[in-house]
Amino acid sequence: MNTYPLQVAGLTRHLPICRVNDNLYIGAFVIFGDCELTQACASELLRKAPAYDYLITAESKGIPLAYEMARQHGDSKWMLARKGAKLYMQDIVSVEVKSITTAAVQRLYLDGNDAAMMKGKRILIVDDVISTGESLAALEALVNQAGGEIVGRMAILAEGEAQHRGDIIYLEDLPLFNSKGEIIG
Repeated sequence: MNTYPLQVAGLTRHLPICRVNDNLYIGAFVIFGDCELTQACASELLRKAPAYDYLITAESKGIPLAYEMARQHGDSKWMLARKGAKLYMQDIVSVEVKSITTAAVQRLYLDGNDAAMMKGKRILIVDDVISTGESLAALEALVNQAGGEIVGRMAILAEGEAQHRGDIIYLEDLPLFNSKGEIIG
């Protein structure tokens, strides 16, 4: 399997190059279980972060990042947009999302109590990788429905077209690849 050497937050990781379709392959960036990488990336993102009241991320790969950023920042609370409504959730706010790494259209769900806490507050959206921007748009829609003010959009990596967006703060580019493992964008 081909790999891509990624340097981010002073660390190097070798990402496996994985097939999305016949013409598109991506470097699989996964922070689950990598405490060193999660801590380093959270620290670097916080250095660039605007002032905020709450962080929000989408389930699931953004969870360790949002937790670690909140922990390092001294936050007592951060928000999670879930991929499924849970029994304990009340007055749920939800939106549709389509991600490059997931075949089917999904929904994101926000607990009504979290939505109420966001109203009139400065909200920082964080994720591990921003690629097509679909997950980001869904999080923006949730924050807007809750009445929060989006003060920033942050990710560890920007992939493909996301690298050219002026509204995202991120640490490094993540290229796209062809079937030969060559960088295409």
